[in-house]
Amino acid sequence: MFHHPEAIVAAVYDVISGPAGQKRNWDRMRTLFVPDARMIPTGKRSSGESTRRVLTVEDYITNSGPFLEKDGFFETEIGKKTEQFGNIVHVFSTYESKRTLKDEKPFMRGINSFQLWYDGKRWWVITILWQSESQDTPIPEKYITPKG
Repeated sequence: MFHHPEAIVAAVYDVISGPAGQKRNWDRMRTLFVPDARMIPTGKRSSGESTRRVLTVEDYITNSGPFLEKDGFFETEIGKKTEQFGNIVHVFSTYESKRTLKDEKPFMRGINSFQLWYDGKRWWVITILWQSESQDTPIPEKYITPKG
């Protein structure tokens, strides 16, 4: 099924992406993660304080699903750095987010830090930790794949 870690990362992007009004295949999403996986968005409050939220996959589906489906959301990978040791892989996956595929510029970019584990049969997502780009924290060019 998922014999390569990049395939599971691509599947996560695929399942959360789609046009406004389109239901996402949340059952497919659930098959990509171990049952106790965590999804952790990070950021800064207006006060400058760093924050994080620790979500289960179900929390993410409940909290983010309605917005992704209502407004349209396409997240695509624009760079990747992968490190592997035995049955663990870390993928630093740079993304850009658009409401429609025709949008000229993304409304958001950032980096997803995927931790994956191979159970002897297939790869699973253990954690996704992410941060959106900001004026204070632009994405370094080394994390973006050149076009062409």
